[in-house]
Amino acid sequence: MNLFSAKDSTPSVKLEDYSLLHTDIHSHLIPGIDDGSPDMETTLQMLREFKSLGFKKIITSPHVVSDGYNNTTATILAGRDKVRAALAQNNIDIEFDAIAEYYLDETITEKITNKDLLTFGKNYILVELSYQQKQSGTFDLIYKLQVAGYRVVLAHPERYPYYYENDFATYYNLKDRGIYLQVNIASLSGKYGKGAKYTAERMIDEKMVDFIGSDLHRLTQFENLRDCLRLKHMSKILTYEKLLNKTL
Repeated sequence: MNLFSAKDSTPSVKLEDYSLLHTDIHSHLIPGIDDGSPDMETTLQMLREFKSLGFKKIITSPHVVSDGYNNTTATILAGRDKVRAALAQNNIDIEFDAIAEYYLDETITEKITNKDLLTFGKNYILVELSYQQKQSGTFDLIYKLQVAGYRVVLAHPERYPYYYENDFATYYNLKDRGIYLQVNIASLSGKYGKGAKYTAERMIDEKMVDFIGSDLHRLTQFENLRDCLRLKHMSKILTYEKLLNKTL
């Protein structure tokens, strides 16, 4: 059967906003430290947009990549505090916190040893993988994190082609290993391609999704975020009682 051939004729449900979600756990809003917001003015505009869409809390997640955005706990928390101060000065009433989106490679081992990892909720940690190729040692590193007491959340697993190109076995394996899965909202619109869309929808249908996130980097992406409110699978996941965003 063609992976992308199935069509669902169920009517879409139009939601008013994202208030059912309450908290977004994946975005890039700290000015100038990764490929997200370039300056504080843009950050404040983006947070106003989040508030208008019904979000009560934003946990932003700048990249930590050793050969790219080599951010540290100190730089991230300093950036968080500057945003908090700007929110207060501009009377924007939305809760703001920061973690990191850690690229999962061997550098994570030292961070585990030094207990130098930013977490959210019940010791959740957000990690990402390469989009291009399957990495060796991924499950060993995840296991190290789990042994150290972290609850590993894999960012946008629907966007890794080597996981979805053949069958769904890898996703069942991820769940069997106690890994939490965070789907990107925009995947449901087809923004990242048919494969990511199909995979995100199927993960929602099979109740495999623990968190969803906007993964917003720029102001222009809010149009897509608004459009996604009309999608059937968006309504389905927002009303899923075990979605963990609601607990944060």
